[in-house]
Amino acid sequence: MNQRMYALGSKRSVIREIFEFGKKRAQEIGAENVYDFSLGNPSVAPPQIVEDTLCELLKTENSTALHGYTSAQGDAGVRAAIANYIEKTHGVEANADFLYMTCGAAASLTITLSALCEEGDEVITFAPYFTEYKVFTETAGAKLIPLASDPDTFQIDFRLLEKAFTNKTRAVLVNSPNNPSGVVYNEETIKRLAAVLTEMSAKYGKTIYLITDEPYRELVYGGVKVPYLTKYYKHTVVCYSYSKSLSLPGDRIGYIFVNPTADQAKELYLAVCGAGRALGYVCAPSLFQKMIGRCQGVVSDVSVYEKNRDLLVGALRSYGYHCVQPDGAFYLFVKSLEPDAAAFCEQAKKYDLLLVPGDDFGCKGYVRIAYCVSHEMIKRALPSFEKLAQEYKN
Repeated sequence: MNQRMYALGSKRSVIREIFEFGKKRAQEIGAENVYDFSLGNPSVAPPQIVEDTLCELLKTENSTALHGYTSAQGDAGVRAAIANYIEKTHGVEANADFLYMTCGAAASLTITLSALCEEGDEVITFAPYFTEYKVFTETAGAKLIPLASDPDTFQIDFRLLEKAFTNKTRAVLVNSPNNPSGVVYNEETIKRLAAVLTEMSAKYGKTIYLITDEPYRELVYGGVKVPYLTKYYKHTVVCYSYSKSLSLPGDRIGYIFVNPTADQAKELYLAVCGAGRALGYVCAPSLFQKMIGRCQGVVSDVSVYEKNRDLLVGALRSYGYHCVQPDGAFYLFVKSLEPDAAAFCEQAKKYDLLLVPGDDFGCKGYVRIAYCVSHEMIKRALPSFEKLAQEYKN
């Protein structure tokens, strides 16, 4: 066997391990008594227009064509609709010929990293980061270089960033709104990041690309704006997914957008097509491509997540937990009540609270709480959070 693949397959990610434990525990004591905050699985139903559009397509479209192959890079009409939406919404140049439809953000990132990286390259990212970034980067033959963020805000620590570039640096990978912290990079952060990337590209005599992972772009609260990165740095590749914005994680649909004004944009797009081919990611699900083409700009009911956030943050802070304020996504990153976050999560299981330790996100001493659950479950879980905090106080 390929020993690296065996290692990945024989040990699930920590998130999946806890999720599976939760299912088993629910069979023992009843699902209503297990407070599972492990998995980022949207609890809000897709907007009605999604189901209506799917039904209409199934009733009116030619069945053979609807379920058949599209072009390898995706249906031309769908890509044109997305390009048009990007241009109108964000005021940037977009082009259907620089869009590649994918099976969600994981495929988008894996393809993009494989298109950009060669053996020995380095990709910089910022902790906390999504656990699979290391897997995706190493699969492309590169090395992930995680940097600690500002501990108070989880914005980028530019003192560390400026020291991290080498002649092997190929790209910087960002995720805003962030999984697991829910933090949104503000415009000041993005402008400074663009300036550093421009400076370092000149210093090393090559283009250093910016990869932006955006499954949570629309999930923001209180009027917070998420900067569109191609406006600030032209050498940007957008990896987008509809999994969270439309509550479709199991349907695996998203896209890669190569900024047409980036250096060697056409060559990079062709490398994306080549990586999709090499990895077997050609022709994303046809039915869902067609649906997406008709549902641009539609978003699930974000107010449900905002209500959950406000209840949870307020309660946990009153119990003595330190929480980083999440302005987006549906995650709360909480400081563990002991240095060993994994041990803290084991203690939490005594109260049937299933939390994810932050170690695999590159941040020791924190836990992630996915609050994309029912509001009622959060209410039922609060006494357990309080008892857990009280145990540590005592």
